[in-house]
Amino acid sequence: MLLHIPNVLTAQELADIRQSLDAADWTDGRQTVGHRGAQVKRNEQLPDSSPLKATLGRAVLAALERNPQFFAAALPLRILPPRFNRYQGGGEYGFHVDGSVMAVGHGEQRSHLRSDISCTLFLCEPDEYDGGELVISDTYGEHEVKLPAGDLVVYPSSSLHKVQPVTRGARLASFFWVQSMVRDDAHRRLLWELDLSIQQLTGDVPQHPSLVSLTGIYHNLLRQWAET
Repeated sequence: MLLHIPNVLTAQELADIRQSLDAADWTDGRQTVGHRGAQVKRNEQLPDSSPLKATLGRAVLAALERNPQFFAAALPLRILPPRFNRYQGGGEYGFHVDGSVMAVGHGEQRSHLRSDISCTLFLCEPDEYDGGELVISDTYGEHEVKLPAGDLVVYPSSSLHKVQPVTRGARLASFFWVQSMVRDDAHRRLLWELDLSIQQLTGDVPQHPSLVSLTGIYHNLLRQWAET
């Protein structure tokens, strides 16, 4: 499921993150991928060891926690701490599929997360840079995504995708992965569509007798499919 979630960040949160990133120390983004990924990746990232990355990541997670649309779509079980990247001067990331399992933490605290959903949170307005579209390929073709600052796109981590070269300005974004309670993308889509229908019916006809049964169907499907 490819989904655009608007206004994840407030204007003040966005301004604070941008100010911090403007003064940040960036490193070569190829340090965080394997040999094959390094052949097609040209960007910069905040180092995983950066205190700023941890601070800004907590701000992004706090914004996600208060966003009901994100929770309904992703049904998150675990979220990899958000990372931050910058594309400029022709920087790009060729077609690739995200790794299926991501390491979280270090040493005895190290664990692993299955990447079900990939997320990109745009931090620049589209007119601030040329290029930089996130291109996601699925059975319906290729979709170009270039969202307003503060908006989020979520899509299956199994998708082939790339970032087009940035030929003017700089493209800043936060990106992260989600292990969902519902592993199958088709199941998540059904739950999302059912949830939307329940919410719409609640708004249009609050006392409709079908609301109880529809809500029960939603939770029984979630009970059947959820992994916790």
